Amino acid sequence: MNARRGSQGRGGPSGGRGGNGRSSGGRPSGGRSAGGRSRSGPPRSRGAGRTGGVRRDGEDRPTKRRTLGGTQVEGRQAVRELLLAQRRRVHEIWIVTDLEGDDAVADIVALARANRVPIEYVARKRLDTAARSEAPQGVLARAAEIPEAELGHLLRRRPGHVPFLVAVDQVTDPGNFGAILRSCEGAGVDGVVVPRHRAVHVTPTVAKAAAGAVEYLPIAVVPGLPAALARMREQGIWVVGLDDASDLTLFDLDRLADDAVCLVLGAEGAGLSRLVSERCDMVVSIPMLGKVSSLNVSAAAALAAYEVRRHRVADR
Repeated sequence: MNARRGSQGRGGPSGGRGGNGRSSGGRPSGGRSAGGRSRSGPPRSRGAGRTGGVRRDGEDRPTKRRTLGGTQVEGRQAVRELLLAQRRRVHEIWIVTDLEGDDAVADIVALARANRVPIEYVARKRLDTAARSEAPQGVLARAAEIPEAELGHLLRRRPGHVPFLVAVDQVTDPGNFGAILRSCEGAGVDGVVVPRHRAVHVTPTVAKAAAGAVEYLPIAVVPGLPAALARMREQGIWVVGLDDASDLTLFDLDRLADDAVCLVLGAEGAGLSRLVSERCDMVVSIPMLGKVSSLNVSAAAALAAYEVRRHRVADR
């Protein structure tokens, strides 16, 4: 969240915004023009008569289903949730021989046997050599890859429900990303959006830090985050960036938090990139009342996600 101050000329939920055709007092009706220009359809190339409409950057493409990785899962809680979720096939589980018959892994063993997942007891040195996180806790699983979610699916409105998303701008620390996923899943976020490049995806360290959240929380990977945020705005979703330089605070969201919203978190140290900040409808900060000037991005994610959830629960 330590970043340059985003564009705030749009105003907060308590006042109007310039050039977007939507006031804070009402809900978005769906499509929106960018920069005040109307658009009757998707942009077309000069050779549109020959090639057809041009697909907008960031739209879902009908290509082979991409995956997020996540084939190796380490840590007791992460492996336990992998077995409970039954979202993907689990090929095998390794447990160090020191833990054979130990109550600490008894539930994992029971779940694996119930799902006919092979268990192999191995020497601790062998497991630690294969592990890619710092503390695998004597348990390691190998499973099928996690499928990517489609951005278009996350943006859909359903009867009685509007999207609640979180976008992550170039977060590269796997521990932070895993903690963000854990908080988002706990707060009932519908999905997380990350850029394909210059960002961490699902690694063993991410899966362990997420403590099983990767098994339940949809994650969409997009070619470029600015284009994805622009697409959200076109579909009537409020895009709210977090930046500690903003004069508006998280508590100024008010009724906006009950609408379709996407929280945008910046990278560690650098914060929101310029292009991402420019795509935000508003940028807010988390009030810091002590001596330190900002919070870790995963802590900021937890506070912001639960603040939005608090409004949604209160308005039911």
